[in-house]
Amino acid sequence: MANQKPRKSLADIEDGLLQRIFRVTLSDELGSDYVYLEMTAAEILSEGKPLSLSRDVMERVLIDRLSRVLPDTQPPFEYLMGCYQRAYDEGKRVASMRDKELRSELESVIKQAKDLAVSYSRIHLGNPDMFPHPQTPDRSPLLMVILTMFSSSVDLIGDGTPIGPPGFVDDFFRDVDEETLEPVLRPLYEDLRGSANKVSVLGSFQQPLGALLKLVSYPNSAKALVNHPAWIPRGDYVDGRVMEVASILGPFFHVSALPDHDVFMSEPDVGLQCFSNASTRRPADLMSSFTTIKTLTNYLYDGLNNVFLTLLRLKDTRERALSYLSELIKKNSGRSHIQVNQFSCASSGMFVNLSAVMLRLCEPFLDANLTKRDKIDPQYVFDNKRIDLSGLTALHASSEEVASWVANKYSEPTEGSTENRFLESQEATSSGNNVLSNTKPLLNSRGTSKNYKFICECFFLTARVLNLGLLKAFSDYKNIAQDLTRCEDTLASLRAMRERASSSQLEQDLNRFEVEIERILREKLCYEAQILRDEQLLQQALSFYRLMVVWLVDLVGGFRMPLPSKCPMVFACMPEHFVEDAMELLLYASRLTKALDGFLLDDFMNFIIMFMASPAYVKNPYLRAKMVEVLNCWMPDKSGSSATASLFEGHQLALEYLVYNLLKLYVDIEFTGAHTQFYDKFNIRHNIAELLEYLWQVPSHRNAWRKIAKEEEKGVYLNFLNFLINDSIYLLDESLNKILELKELESEMANTEEWEKRPAPERQERMRLFHSQENIIRIDMKLANEDVGMLAFTSEQITAPFLLPEMVERVANMLNYFLLQLVGPQRRSLHLKDPEKYEFRPKKLLKQIVDIYVHIARGDKQNVFPTAISKDGRSYNEQIFAAAVVVLCKIGEDGRVIQEFIELGAKAKAAASEAMDAEAALGDIPDEFLDPIQYTLMRDPVILPSSRITVDRPIIQRHLLSDNTDPFNRSHLTQDMLIPDLELKARIEEFISSRNLRKHAQ
Repeated sequence: MANQKPRKSLADIEDGLLQRIFRVTLSDELGSDYVYLEMTAAEILSEGKPLSLSRDVMERVLIDRLSRVLPDTQPPFEYLMGCYQRAYDEGKRVASMRDKELRSELESVIKQAKDLAVSYSRIHLGNPDMFPHPQTPDRSPLLMVILTMFSSSVDLIGDGTPIGPPGFVDDFFRDVDEETLEPVLRPLYEDLRGSANKVSVLGSFQQPLGALLKLVSYPNSAKALVNHPAWIPRGDYVDGRVMEVASILGPFFHVSALPDHDVFMSEPDVGLQCFSNASTRRPADLMSSFTTIKTLTNYLYDGLNNVFLTLLRLKDTRERALSYLSELIKKNSGRSHIQVNQFSCASSGMFVNLSAVMLRLCEPFLDANLTKRDKIDPQYVFDNKRIDLSGLTALHASSEEVASWVANKYSEPTEGSTENRFLESQEATSSGNNVLSNTKPLLNSRGTSKNYKFICECFFLTARVLNLGLLKAFSDYKNIAQDLTRCEDTLASLRAMRERASSSQLEQDLNRFEVEIERILREKLCYEAQILRDEQLLQQALSFYRLMVVWLVDLVGGFRMPLPSKCPMVFACMPEHFVEDAMELLLYASRLTKALDGFLLDDFMNFIIMFMASPAYVKNPYLRAKMVEVLNCWMPDKSGSSATASLFEGHQLALEYLVYNLLKLYVDIEFTGAHTQFYDKFNIRHNIAELLEYLWQVPSHRNAWRKIAKEEEKGVYLNFLNFLINDSIYLLDESLNKILELKELESEMANTEEWEKRPAPERQERMRLFHSQENIIRIDMKLANEDVGMLAFTSEQITAPFLLPEMVERVANMLNYFLLQLVGPQRRSLHLKDPEKYEFRPKKLLKQIVDIYVHIARGDKQNVFPTAISKDGRSYNEQIFAAAVVVLCKIGEDGRVIQEFIELGAKAKAAASEAMDAEAALGDIPDEFLDPIQYTLMRDPVILPSSRITVDRPIIQRHLLSDNTDPFNRSHLTQDMLIPDLELKARIEEFISSRNLRKHAQ
C-alpha cells in the first residue's frame, strides 16, 4: 500500500489533457514540443488562480498560442486542425474509461476544445490577418483539406497538408450562420473553380468534384455557393464563354472528351492520349479508350447531377440553381446557329455535360406510362420568367397569329376549361415569319407570368439545353465526318495524280492531307467516345423525346386519325425544334448498332404517321421529310433488327395511313418553297421510294396501296404518278448525259502525253470534276433505278391511272425515250468499263422498261396505249421495238413478255398507220381547232377562266398535275375551274365528221 500512486485530481487530469491537445504549457517544465505561455501564466497567477489549464482558461490559452508569430511553428489553420485531431484521439481514449462521471467531465472538456478549434479555424480563414504567419498558403487551406478527403494519397495535394481529422469538416459547417461562412467560402469557391480549370476528362477532376459535392451537402455552404458573386457572373461583358470560364461551376462542366478551341483546350489532350495514329490502331485499343472515356464522363455526369439535385431540394438554393441554368441557356442561344462563335459561346463539351445532367434530373417523370405529363403546362412557352422562347420558329403559326392568339387567350378567365386552354383553334396560315417573336412584349406588359412546378420548368429547360447541347453536338459530329470524307477523297485524288507524275508540291499536299486526316479522325473519335458510345445517354434522351411527342399529341386530342380539320393554336405555336430534335435523335440512334434495343418506338411511329403528311400542323416540309428519313432507317433490312418490322407490319395506324401519307408527302415535297427545292426533293423522294418498295412487299400495305389507287385515281395517286414519271425522266436523262461527259474526261486522261503537258492545277481541277461527275451519276442513277423499279412493280397490278387521257401519252413518251436510249443507235456510247460502280445496269433497266410496257398493255381494255405510243413523234419508230426484241432475246427476258411486247409493237405500228390516214383525211386543220400548247387537234376544248384561252382538256390536266397555274398568265388554276367550250367542241366534231364523210365518198 505504501507504493500506490496517489490518485490524480480532476483538475490535474484536465490540465494534462489540454496540454496534450493544444501543445502548450503554463510552466517551462515540458519539452520543446510544447509552447510555454509565460504571459498567460503570469496573468493567471496575478488573478490568484491555480497555474493549470482548464476549460475556464482554454480560450485565453488558445488565443495566446495563435497570436505567437514563430517561424518554427505551424500555420494557424494547420495548428487548429492538429488540436482537433489530438482532441479526437483523446476522446477515443476517454471513451474506454470505467468511471462514468470522470468520463463525462472529460468528454465535455474535449468537446469544448474541438468547438474552439473549429470556431477559431473559421475566424482565421475569414480574417487571416488576425493571426498572421510567415507561411501563407496559395489557396484556401480548408479546400485542400476537403480535397484530400477524395484522394487516395496525400501526395495528390503535394504540400504536405494532412488529411482532415474525422468530423472536422462536418463540425466546421455545423451550426454556423451564413455571415460567418461567407468570407471563408468566397475565396474557397474561387480556388475550387481554379482547381477544375482546363482539366479534361482524363485529368484529375474527381477531387474537385468530390469537394464540390461535399460542400453543397451542407445547407449553409450550398447557400453560400449560389450567393457567390461568381455563381452567375454579371456585367455587359458576360457571354456564354464567360459563363463557362468565370462561373463557379463552369470549369466543371467544361471537363470533357470533346475538343475545344485552342485557347480553351484542356489537358491532357484526349485526342492525343487516346486516339493518336487511330487509323492504324487495333480495334481493341480503341474500344478500351471508348470504355475509359465513357466511365469517366458518367462519373462526371453523376457528380454534377448530385450537385444540382442537392441545390434544387433546398428551398434557399432552388431558385438560384434554376437561374444559373436559365442564364446558361440565354447566354448561349448562339449555339443554335449553323456557325457558332467559339469565343462568345460555351463549348460543346459543356453543353453535352449539361444535357446529360438535365436528362438525369428528368428521370423521375420519364416513367413508362408518362404519368406526370399533365404537369407540363404549354403556357410556359409564352409566359415564363426563366427563358426567352421568342424568336424560335413555331411548328405552324406565324408570329402575328401567335401574338393574336395569346392576346385573346389572356383576355379570358385563367380558370377556363381544359378545352378552352388547350384546344382553342383556328386555321393556321402561312403568313408572316413563323416565329414567336411578338409574344414576349405582350406577356411582359400584362404581367401575367406565374410560377410553374419543377417538372414543368425542368421539361422546358431540358428541351432547350438538348437543342443547344446534345443535338448540336450530333450536328458537329456529322460535319466532322463529312470533313473527313472530303479530305479522304482529296487524298485519294492526289495519290492517283502521283501515280501519273509526282512533284515536290504534290508530296507536300499529300503530307498535309495525311496530317489533317489524322487530326480530324482524332476529333471524330472523341465525339464518338463521349456521345455515340454512351448507350445510357442515348436511352435517356430517347425517353425524354418520347415524353415530348406524347405531350405534343395530347395538345391535339391524343393518338388518333384523322387529325382534326383545324390545328389547335396551342400546338401550332410550339417551337419547331421540339419535333426536329426528336427526329434528329431518332436518326442518329437508329444508325447506331443496338442503340434502340429494348426501346419501344410505338409512340414515335404514331407521331410520325400523324404529322408527316400534315402541312396544316407541321409547316416545314423538310421537317416532315425528316420523319420519313427516320422510318427509312427503321426498315428491317437497314435497322438490322426484326423488331422494327412489327412497327410497319403490325401497327394499326401504319396499316391504315402509312402508304397514303407517303404518297401524299411525295407530292407535297415538290413545293418546299426553298430555292433548293428542285434538288432537295430527289433525296427526300429517295427515302420515300425505298419505304414504298418495302411496303409493297407486305400484303396488307399492298392492298391499301391498290385501294388508294382506285379511290384516289384522279386525286393524290395521279399526282404521285405524275411526279414519279417526271423524276424518272429527269434523272435517267441527266444520268445518261453525264455518262457521255464522263467518257470525254476519261478520254482526256487516257491520252497520257497530252495530259502531262497540262499545268498541275488544271489537271487537279479536271480530276476533281471527274470525281464530281462520278458521284452525280451514281446518285442520279440510283434514284432513277428506284423510280423506274416502282413504276415496274406497281404497273403490274395498278394500270388504270397510267391509261387516263391526261397521263397515257406522257407515260408512252417516257417509255419510248428510254427504249431509244437503251437499244437505239447511240447505246454503244453509254458503254462504261465498270457500270456497276455507277449503279448503271442497262440490262435490268431495259427489262423494267419493257415490263412497264407490257403491264400497261395488259390493262388497256380500250386500246388507247398503242395509239399513245405511236403519237410520240420524238422517240417512236417501229425499228426501235424490233431492236429491243433482239436485245431482250440476248439477255434472257421471259418469252411470254417478249411475245406480248412484240404484239404491242404491232398494235402501235397499226395505230401509227391509222393516225397517218386520219391526219391525211383531215387535211388542213383550222388554227382555232388546234391546242395552243401542243398544236394538236383538240377533242375536249375547255376555257381557262383567267386568260380566257381555250385548250384541250387532257393537255391542261397534264400541266395541272405539276403546276396549279394558268400557263398563259400564271394565275391560280385547278381542274374544277375549267370551263367546257361546248360550242367549239361541237364545231370540231362537225369538222371531223365532214372530213371523214369526204374520205369515204372518195
